[in-house]
Amino acid sequence: MDFTEHKLSSKTVYRGDLLHVVEDEVRLPDGATARREYIRHPGAVVIVPFLDRETVLLVRQFRYPVGRHFEEIPAGKAHPGEERLATARRELREECGYEAREWRRLTTLHPCIGYSDESIDLFVARDLVHAGAQQLDEGEFLEVLPVRLGEALEWVRAGRITDTKTIIGIFWADKFRDA
Repeated sequence: MDFTEHKLSSKTVYRGDLLHVVEDEVRLPDGATARREYIRHPGAVVIVPFLDRETVLLVRQFRYPVGRHFEEIPAGKAHPGEERLATARRELREECGYEAREWRRLTTLHPCIGYSDESIDLFVARDLVHAGAQQLDEGEFLEVLPVRLGEALEWVRAGRITDTKTIIGIFWADKFRDA
């Protein structure tokens, strides 16, 4: 059965630097109409950078919406027209001060399908080379943490790491550590 909804009209509710909130009127499969509110997002990347076979780089930063610090894998928003691998290379350099000689794209995540069109490409980066100081965005503050993969997995199990993209990245990294 086809449950496709068809857009009848669309309007911007809010447009900011990161988020674009849209409200659409749609025709439902049964002919009725409904309103759909959602966020348009430019897309992002997350990177699991391996310092060696057993050690990954995490970043620790304060996340204002939930009011606490989080340990996460490096991540960032794509610039308009930027290829996702280029985004991953840029974010690893900016956030961690490293470049990688080996890159592998693992998958695409859709973290919030009920209210956003965001897609996040997950990469593994290996054979890291320190490339100098971090080049953080204005207003961005974070600490780079080399962490044993086993310890990161324990942080997930213990509830210290609760960020979904980081949990998925760490699980993928553990499964495909040698792939």
